[in-house]
Amino acid sequence: MVRFMKASPTTYVLHFRSGRIVREGAGLAFFYWEPAATLVTVPLASADTPFAFQEATADFQAVAIQGQLTYRVIDPKRLAALLDLSVRPDGRYRTDDYQKLPERLVHATQTLVRGETQRMTLREALTSSAALAATVLERLRASDLVAELGVEILGLSILAIRPTPESAKALEAEAREELQRRSDEAIYARRNAAVEQERRIKESELRTEIALERERSALMDERATNDRKEADSRAYAIETALAPLRGLDWRTLMVLRGGEPATTIALAFHEIAANASRVGELNITPDLLRSLLPPATAGAAAGAVGAAAGAVRTTVEARR
Repeated sequence: MVRFMKASPTTYVLHFRSGRIVREGAGLAFFYWEPAATLVTVPLASADTPFAFQEATADFQAVAIQGQLTYRVIDPKRLAALLDLSVRPDGRYRTDDYQKLPERLVHATQTLVRGETQRMTLREALTSSAALAATVLERLRASDLVAELGVEILGLSILAIRPTPESAKALEAEAREELQRRSDEAIYARRNAAVEQERRIKESELRTEIALERERSALMDERATNDRKEADSRAYAIETALAPLRGLDWRTLMVLRGGEPATTIALAFHEIAANASRVGELNITPDLLRSLLPPATAGAAAGAVGAAAGAVRTTVEARR
């Protein structure tokens, strides 16, 4: 039976007849004799293969790793030699070998991921998805298995690395405790800073108060010194002023001072009374005093004269 084969531009076709390749290429269209022909198709378009598997970390914690692998076939003849990719006349594969290619690539990826995660702790693995993807992609491209399959690895992305629910809860609790500890440390540091600042303020106030006390004490000492100097100066001035008068009699000082007339006359009569033995007769009338003194002081002077005269008489009589 003659059939027609037309492949898409991203499909590589191998036409075998009697065990030999009679034609090959991408996007071929041709007629062939079905009983004697074998057709093999190899997709050349890039393909995305998701994966998800569990691995253990260095601290024996299980993690679920999810990602996606992107690849394309660059040597279809080599791949066709390893897998049965022959198709029926309706275009469907005769076997399920076409599914083995992504499986083998995922297995190779899992092997490389396992080697990396076993060197990481759980905390490191959860925060190293980008680094893990870059390392595994580099090693996957250099893998002999990938080269033997005739495949080129275009990209590898790790979408998620998740711990078990129990580990996640433990990490969340630990993270909360760490955040609480940091919060407590921040509060303690803030309070400590406030106490330190208050201590500095009090020390500054104390130093200021001590300086003021010292300044006040210095001012008081200076004031006392000035007061002593002023007192010494006044004492010296008084002493200097009184020096000429130090040998004079007080009665002379009273006269020199310019006392009141009544007082002066009283002192005169007092002296007369004190020397009554030497006085023979003394006659002083009030009229004489009135003519010598102002009217305001005449009465007082007359009284003083009378008293002095009485004292003179008493003294004279007593001595007789």
